[in-house]
Amino acid sequence: MIPGEYQLKDGDIELCEGRERITIEVANTGDRPVQIGSHYHFAEANPALDFDRAKARGYRLDVAAGTAIRFEPGQSREVTLIPFAGSREIYGFRAEVMGNLDSTK
Repeated sequence: MIPGEYQLKDGDIELCEGRERITIEVANTGDRPVQIGSHYHFAEANPALDFDRAKARGYRLDVAAGTAIRFEPGQSREVTLIPFAGSREIYGFRAEVMGNLDSTK
């Protein structure tokens, strides 16, 4: 191996393989762009985004870690979401959950 060399396997890498996915329509009704990161609790996203927040509860974007999706003013688009895994505890963001997703409503 050469220092700094990459040794990659053949084929594609599927992110979040086998995870449940939902698709929702999202519209930016505001006058400024809104960007949502990969692990942000989507239901708590900026209030200028119009979408079914109850359906998005407990979900995050189905994108690579560290990436984001940007919504320009007036833009509508479909996004794919996947459920939070692990302990399913959400703290911070807009402080709408502050605990376990399965025991707080």
